[in-house]
Amino acid sequence: MDLKTLIDTPPWDWPEDAEKILQKILNDSRAEESDRLVAAELAGDSTVINDDLVDALMAIICHADESEKLRARAAISLGPVLEQADTDGFEDPDGVPISERTFRNIHVTLHRVYLDNSNPKEVRRRILEASVRAPKEWHQNVVMEAYSSGDKDWKLTAVFSMRWVQGFDNQILEALRSADPEILYQAVNAAGNWELDAAWPRIVELLNDAGTPKPLLLAAIAAASSIRPREAREILIDLVASDDEEIAEAADEAIAISEPASDEEDDEDGASEWIN
Repeated sequence: MDLKTLIDTPPWDWPEDAEKILQKILNDSRAEESDRLVAAELAGDSTVINDDLVDALMAIICHADESEKLRARAAISLGPVLEQADTDGFEDPDGVPISERTFRNIHVTLHRVYLDNSNPKEVRRRILEASVRAPKEWHQNVVMEAYSSGDKDWKLTAVFSMRWVQGFDNQILEALRSADPEILYQAVNAAGNWELDAAWPRIVELLNDAGTPKPLLLAAIAAASSIRPREAREILIDLVASDDEEIAEAADEAIAISEPASDEEDDEDGASEWIN
């Protein structure tokens, strides 16, 4: 099976040697840049990622002679497995596709490359965006520096990172008023992730604004059900009737997720009755 076939095949149907195909392309500096970019993207899929593929991606990230675009793509591909390892831990050897040693090495190496200002801005941004998915102490300072830099791109990366790094409630609230649609989108995601109650009025504004772009509306739907589930159900019910199937589905799912379990409802009814 070649790279094109992998692209056209769902990951769960990839052959057992898919990892070796991708690794061979990643390690071949003479291969076409376009092929290596695709291989770097596919290598991050949970069905194939392992220690060997991580090593191949890390070698690209660390090599100054590799293209900026390829180094950045390789960094992005490490994000999902970092988050999985951070969430699931290593108690079950088969629960995470990489070893704990590799997990630690990714963090140490990405931190080192990030701190080297001689590396391209795009590479450093993608390193930060990937590494925050398994937050470490060093992220607090660098996220704040990125947010306060005055650089639009770095600010976008910082607000994206605030979805995973705690302690930035005020910055998230500020970003929710940004005129930049990308920053606003990331701020909505961050507010929802941290169930930031102070963000509720802004989320409601976005839900009620007919001009809210679809991606932003979908993010606001998810955020609403996280921040104030009960109130969200009342607002989202109108969106269930949307002519846009994706929006209607998202609203319906958000309502379902925010529905309390039947025993919780019984407890609440009983409590109210007792108080009265």
